[in-house]
Formats: sequence, structure tokens, C-alpha cells
Amino acid sequence: MPTNNKPNRLIAEKSPYLLQHAHNPVHWYPWGQEAFDKAKREDKPVLVSIGYATCHWCHVMAHESFEDQQVADILNEHFISIKVDREERPDIDSMYMSVCQMMTGQGGWPLNVFVTPDQKPFYAGTYFPKRSAYGRPGFIEALTQLLDAYHNDRDHIESLAEKATNNLRIKAAGQTENTLSQEAIHKAYYQLMSSFDTLYGGFGSAP
Repeated sequence: MPTNNKPNRLIAEKSPYLLQHAHNPVHWYPWGQEAFDKAKREDKPVLVSIGYATCHWCHVMAHESFEDQQVADILNEHFISIKVDREERPDIDSMYMSVCQMMTGQGGWPLNVFVTPDQKPFYAGTYFPKRSAYGRPGFIEALTQLLDAYHNDRDHIESLAEKATNNLRIKAAGQTENTLSQEAIHKAYYQLMSSFDTLYGGFGSAP
């Protein structure tokens, strides 16, 4: 349920998921350079929160935290907050899901990743209750601790961010090396085409 009559920047978006958050008290940005430029100018960490319109736990966290004024005040003062629809930007979701899985051993949605102004991730998680519960750290506690580390233990934050970024590069390089060549793709295509039954459909002979 919206809690803020004045819409945030998501009101101009087309995504149903982003529009669900357009009246949150959180000053959400859509994914784009504007948000990261502001983070650089103000030296603030960035929250990238990813979900989709029919995600149950996305709605739970939205109600518990993103519609909550106390949480919104912390985010608005100390962070730059970006909302991403995974169905609209699967590339961003895939990249940060890999980060979450590397950092925590698991993934899911909502996906919440904290990154530096130059988009290097240093902390990731999925659903956070507002306060610690169900064996999960509370969102307010996480925000407070991450903010303290960002400003008072920057070397550690930068080290985590560099490690995560390097791991992403290694994974991307491995995927590139394992990519099929154009020759192999064409060969497979022509083999399949030669066995396709243009009259009855399917490949090979009956049945």
C-alpha cells in the first residue's frame, strides 16, 4: 500500500514493478547514470534493490521497510537508492545475482546489493526483515553497520568491492571461453535443418 502521496522518480517509469514503488517514501531512482553521479558527488553508498511485480517476498519487504518512514529516512539521508525490475533488466539482475551467490552462497528475490558509486558491489542479501528476525539480520541494523563501515573502514569496503568485481570478471571470462564458435553453431543448424520434416513437423522419421 502506498504511504507517500508525493511520488518519487519511479512515477515516470513503465514497469509495473517500479510503479508499485512510485509512492514509497524512499527517494527511489530508476537504474541510470543520474543516480550514480549523485552518489559520487555526495560520497554515498548505493542500494540496488531488484525484484519483480509478482514476487511475494518483494511485497513483504516493501511493506515492512520501503513503505516505512523510519527506514526511508535512513536511506534518503545516507544512501542513494535504485529500484530495478528484473524482468525489464535481466542483465543487471544476472550480474548482481552472481554477486549475491558468491557472497552468501544463495540467491533469490528481493535482491538487495550495496555498491560503491562506481558500481562495485561490497555487500549483498535477499529479504531483510525491518528488525532482526527469522535468523536474518534486520534491514535497519544492516544499513547502520554498512554506513559505518563505508565511512570509517573504507579500505575494507574497497577490498570487498574489488574482490567481488574481480570474481565477476573471472566468471565472465570463463563464460566467454566456453561460448560456441560461429562454425559450430552453423554446423548444428544445417544438421538440424537437413533432418527437419517440413510436411509433418519435427525432426527425423516417425514416430
